Parts: sequence; C-alpha cells; structure tokens
Amino acid sequence: MIKQLLTVLLVVLTTVLAAQDNNENFAKANDLYKKGDYQQAAALYENILKGDQVVASELYFNLGNCYYKLNEVAPSIFNYEMALLVDPLNQAAANNLKIAQKLTLDRIEPLPKSLGDRLDASLLGKLHFEHWGILSIVFSILASLLFILFYFADISTRKRLYFIGACLSTLLLGTSLLISFQQYNKTTQTKTAIVYTQEVSVKNGPTADSEVIFTLHEGTKVQLLDTVDDWKKIKLVDGKTGWLKSKTIKILENL
Repeated sequence: MIKQLLTVLLVVLTTVLAAQDNNENFAKANDLYKKGDYQQAAALYENILKGDQVVASELYFNLGNCYYKLNEVAPSIFNYEMALLVDPLNQAAANNLKIAQKLTLDRIEPLPKSLGDRLDASLLGKLHFEHWGILSIVFSILASLLFILFYFADISTRKRLYFIGACLSTLLLGTSLLISFQQYNKTTQTKTAIVYTQEVSVKNGPTADSEVIFTLHEGTKVQLLDTVDDWKKIKLVDGKTGWLKSKTIKILENL
C-alpha cells in the first residue's frame, strides 16, 4: 500500500514539475519571439510539444507564427490548423491561416457545397464536439429544473411557462446531442494532412511505376482516404484523388 502511494505521489510530482518546466519554456519562447529570434522560439515550442502535457491552442498558434516569420509555409499552415483542431473558436489562428495559405502555390477550387455543408461550416462546425456536449449537459440541467418548478408551481400561468421552457430545453438537449455525435463522427472519421515536401507527384496507384496524374506543393491540405504500405490515398477539395508517399505529408490529429 505504501509503495503504491509513493508511486502515485512520484507520478503527481513528476507531472507538476513537467508542467512548471513547460510554463517556463513557454514564457522563454514568447520572449524570444518578441525579440525576433523566431528559430530559437520555434525550437522551444517544439520541445514543449514533445512532452505528455495537454497542449493548448495558443502553443500551436505561436509556433505557426514563428514558422510564418521564417517563411516556412508547410509548418506554419500545419500549426495553425492544429490550433484550430484543438480550439475551433481560435479566431486569430483562423485569420493567420488564411494569410499563410496565400503563400501556397496550389490554387484548388473546391466543389460547390450543399446546404448542409454550408450550415456545418458556418455554424455547427464552429464548436468542437466537446463544446456541444457541454451544451447538452447545460440543457439537461435546465430542463430538469424547469420540470421540477412546473411540478411544484401553484399558479397556472407559471406552470404553463415552466412547462414550455422545459419542453424547449428538452428539444435543445436532443438537438445538441445529435450535433455533438455528428461532429464527433466527423472529427474521428475524417483524417486530413498537410503536404510537407516542396513538391510531390501524385500517382494513380500506390506503386513507384504508377502514372503521375498531378503535382502538389507544400502547404496544401488533403483528405486521407486509404493506406497501402507507405502510400496514402488522398482527396482534394475539388474532388480529385490520387496516391502519394506517406513521408511527404504530416497528418493533422488532435493528440
């Protein structure tokens, strides 16, 4: 029992010390960035990412800024995308991402979006599925309280108001739960990546002797469809598909 307690204390102490080190490194990196030493600042930010601590959207955002200042297109876009993956409401990252994307060579026109896709992009997708889950909890508590008030209210007017409010809260609860599951499935099932090499040939098959069908350049975002050995099947926003080497891209995934 004592050994187990000591082990737990050691883990907690190690976690606290690691968090303190990360906070110190983050502050040092911020100072280096302010002084214009973007290379050293980026190195410190990257060092923090190697740890096991929870990574904040701000860290990816700052790292993206460093790489943007260093004119490194792919890393800047990748880190802005990661900042938004962690926090979809990071408007600064969204703005800087649009600026960084102007540095890419590929100009790919997306396919026309359906009404559902436009609604998802403009409203539903603005919140992470965890945020929709929190809203569901809030609506469930609100609905429960209103139903209780409805049960104990002794004035008909108030009972009617409590009942209507409880019904609306229940409706919002069901809607937010549905959206939360939808966003969760979208986040977990849709994998994307950023092209990290300066130029890559996309082929019509997962073999070295397959025909080259088009070329992509660093910073372009692709959707991942399939994997065969060290090849990835990708899809562009204009609907074109093809295969490229896994080492030419860096996958966007929330750690």
